[in-house]
Amino acid sequence: MSFEDRERIVILPSYNSGRMLVETARAVLNVWQPVWVVLDGSTDESVAEIQELARSEPGLSVIHLGENRGKGGASLVAMEAAAKAGYTHALLMDADGQHPVQDVTGFMELSQRHPGAMILGEPVFGPEAPAERVKGRRVGNWFANLETLWGGIRDSLFGFRLYPLRPAIDVMRSITTARRFDFDTELAVRLFWAGVEPINRPVPVRYPEKADGGVTHFRYLRDNLLLAGTHTRLCILLFPRLWRVWQLRRKWLSPRDI
Repeated sequence: MSFEDRERIVILPSYNSGRMLVETARAVLNVWQPVWVVLDGSTDESVAEIQELARSEPGLSVIHLGENRGKGGASLVAMEAAAKAGYTHALLMDADGQHPVQDVTGFMELSQRHPGAMILGEPVFGPEAPAERVKGRRVGNWFANLETLWGGIRDSLFGFRLYPLRPAIDVMRSITTARRFDFDTELAVRLFWAGVEPINRPVPVRYPEKADGGVTHFRYLRDNLLLAGTHTRLCILLFPRLWRVWQLRRKWLSPRDI
């Protein structure tokens, strides 16, 4: 039985996610509607498959972008369209089967109790998680904590997050960065700076094997260089905001972690 909400929507940004896209969308539809899929310049079999599913599922809509804009660029298109349609919050999750569909309703219910907050998934890794991904994000997490003066962002990269749309769109429109793999990191930090409270919720994350349809577009050198530049810029931009960030940090010194 799907739980529907006229204010909250699930958005699945997807770039060549293979068969995992339809599997993920179908699973989400069983627990929440509506679901919007953003095909970010996809050219694989997932395009036809998700469009076929949409024809039989009234709770599913597909936005097809002709060229790849990156996760942040594609997510912004969907968030703007969702806000225009009257939605106030969006849960973004990956379309590759990594994120736990069973936690969607928990995030939505938490957001209903705290509508002004961003609900941030905190990944609980299993033994199959790639070691370089687990260890590498510790550096990024340290810098994200520095940029918010340890104000409550437990994980800087996890893409399973629920945002209040208006402030998220305002942040994204005010910058030209955060359009690719830097999207999750920069948006969370800047929303904190803008006064949006972080609430963390631990959730399991899995990494499907390639034989099971698992797909990754993460490129270790390219994307880590991008994140290094992002953190350098955010650290510099923190200086004129130190007093405000410190006040927010004190306000949320013991953030609600559910």
